[in-house]
Amino acid sequence: MAALHQSVSTCLPWKPLRLPRSGADRAAPGARKIGIQFFAVWLVVFGVVRAWAATASSEVIAEAEVLQPPTAARLASVVATAQREGWPRQVPILRAAARLAYQREKLPAAEAWHDAQRWAELLGRTDTEFIARWIPAVEAARVGHPNMPSRYTPEGRPLGAALSAELQGWLVGNAAFAQEFFNLIAPVDYLPAVLSILEQIYRAGPARFKASPSLALAIAVVYDVAPPPIWPHGQVSATALPRKLPSPVDAFAWWTKQEQLGRSYHKLSRLGADELKFVVDAAAPFAELEWTQTNVTQPLESLASAYAMVRYRNDRVTANVPVWPGRTYQLSEILAEGGICADQAYFATEVGKARGVPTLLIYGAGNDGRHAWFGFLDGSRKWQLDAGRYAEQRFVTGYVRDPQTWGEFSDHELKFLSERFRDLPSYRQSRIHAAFAADYLATREAPVATVAARKAVNFERRNLAAWELLLAALKAGGGDARAQENAMREAAIAFQRYPDLEAMFVNRVSASLRARGDTSAAEAEERRIARKNQGNRSDLAVQQARDIVVRAIATQPLPERIRAYNSVVDSFGRGSGTGFFDQVVTVFVEHLVQQQRPAEARQAIARARQVLAPEPRSQLDQELTRLAERVGAGK
Repeated sequence: MAALHQSVSTCLPWKPLRLPRSGADRAAPGARKIGIQFFAVWLVVFGVVRAWAATASSEVIAEAEVLQPPTAARLASVVATAQREGWPRQVPILRAAARLAYQREKLPAAEAWHDAQRWAELLGRTDTEFIARWIPAVEAARVGHPNMPSRYTPEGRPLGAALSAELQGWLVGNAAFAQEFFNLIAPVDYLPAVLSILEQIYRAGPARFKASPSLALAIAVVYDVAPPPIWPHGQVSATALPRKLPSPVDAFAWWTKQEQLGRSYHKLSRLGADELKFVVDAAAPFAELEWTQTNVTQPLESLASAYAMVRYRNDRVTANVPVWPGRTYQLSEILAEGGICADQAYFATEVGKARGVPTLLIYGAGNDGRHAWFGFLDGSRKWQLDAGRYAEQRFVTGYVRDPQTWGEFSDHELKFLSERFRDLPSYRQSRIHAAFAADYLATREAPVATVAARKAVNFERRNLAAWELLLAALKAGGGDARAQENAMREAAIAFQRYPDLEAMFVNRVSASLRARGDTSAAEAEERRIARKNQGNRSDLAVQQARDIVVRAIATQPLPERIRAYNSVVDSFGRGSGTGFFDQVVTVFVEHLVQQQRPAEARQAIARARQVLAPEPRSQLDQELTRLAERVGAGK
C-alpha cells in the first residue's frame, strides 16, 4: 500500500479484490479474519489524544461527586461548556474524574465518567486527525475496495460539528447508548459518516430515533462506506445486483414501519446494534423485501427451509457456471429460475432480513468443494448457523462478511455471538478494566495498564481485546520476550475452545521464538498446533501448511522449496480437500510456473491429486484438472 499523503487531500489506496473462480467466496487467511479487533487496540494505544495536549482547565470535580456516576445536570453542564470552549478542553477534567473513581474501585461511576471522556475525545477530534489514523487501519485490515473513494479531503473540522447540540447532549447523557456505541465501533468505521448518519436520522424524527437508537446505530456503522463488489457474495455481476444501499433515513423509516405493522418476527427495538447490523445490510431493494413478505410464508421456526425453496441447478455445476447467468438478481427471478448454493443462501438471508431477522450468509471449503449456507437468529435469540450446510461434505468452518467492516470474521466470532457472554456481568467488569488499560496505555503508563489488563482477562478469559491490551502493556513496559511469550501461551490456553484463536496465539509464540533465533522450537510449536487441528479443524492445519510453504518460497533454494511442499502435502493434505488445494497447491504451482518450472509444477499437481484423492467429477477433481491444463498451456 502507498504511504499516507500528508496533504490537504488524503488518498486511500486499495487493491482490487479477486473474485472466486467457482463455488462460494474463498476464505481469507486467519490473520485477516480476526485482525479487525486488534486494530482497535492499536488505535487507542498509539493514538495520543489531541485533547490531552490541550490547555487543561483549572476546574476540578469534587471527589464525593466523582465516586458516583455523573448526574444529568453535570453532563448538561459539560455539553454546554463544550459548545463554548470546545470538547478538547473537557477531556482532562473528565479523565481525572474517571481515573479517580477507578482507583477508588467505584466501577459503575468510573465507567460513566470514562464514557463521557470518550465522547469528549471523539467529538473534539478533527477529521484531519481521524483520517490520518483511519487510512492506516483500513490498509492494515485489508478492507479497502474499489467501491470506496480513493481520495478523502479533510476540512480540519471537529467530528462533533456533524451533530447538533441537541443530539450531542442526548448522546453524552445516555449511558446505555454510550456503552453500546463504544463497544461496537471499530477502527475502520468512518466516523465522519457514522455521526452524520446519526444526525440525519435524528433530525428526521427525534422521538423515533430515541425509541430505536440501536437501529439507528446499526444503520450508521453499515452505511458509513459503500459495500464491496463481492458483497453479499462474488458470484453475481454488478449489472444484475448493483450493490447500492438505500438512504439511511429511508432505511430507518422502512424497518421501523415493518415493526409497527407487525411484519417483523423480532421486536427490533429489543435487539442490539450488533444484531441489527445483520438486518439492515439487505442487498435487495425494499420492494423485493416486501415481495417476500407476501410470497414466502415460512414462520421464524421454519426459516431454514427458505434455503431449499430455491431449486438447485445441477446443470450450472456441471457446466462450471458459478456466476449468476440471469439479467437481474431479483428474488422472484431466483425463486423461479433456481440457482446454486450462493443463490440459495442469498435468497434465504434476504427473506429473513425482510422480516427483521438477523441473517448471515456463510461460506466455506469442504472436502470436495466450496459451499454457501446461512444462519439466523431464532425466536430464543440464539444463532442457528447450519441452515443449508452439508454435513457429508465436512465443511469444517464458515466465514461471514461483517457488514460493519466489510471484512471477514470466522467461527470464533460466530461462537461468541451464539454464547452471548458479552451480556454477562463478568464481561462488563472485564470491559471496564480493559477500557482503563487502554486509557493508561494512551498516556504511556504501562505498569498501571498492565494491572488493569490483567484484571480484565481474569474477569472474562474470552475478552480478546483485553489479551491484546495485556500483551501491548507488557511490551510497552519493557517486558522481555519470554514474559510476552508466557502471556501468549496463557491466552492460547484460554481460547482452547476456539481453535483459530488458539492457533493464532501459538503462531505468535512461534514468531517470537524465531525472532530470538530459536528456530527449532518455533517449528515445533507450528507443527504441534497443525497436528492438533488436522482432524476436526483441517482448515487451520492448512493455514499452518501454507505458512511453511510460503516461508520456504521466501527463504530457501528451489530443491528445499520442493522438499518443503512435498512434506506438507504428505503430512497435512490427506482429508484437507478444497482448502488445501486453494491455500497450498495453487500457491506453490503458481510459484513454480512463475519460475518457469512447468515440469516441477506438473509433479506438484500429481502429488497433490494422489494425496487429496478427490471423488471423480467432484469440484476438487475438476479444479485439479483445470490447474494441470493451465500449466500445460503455459498460463
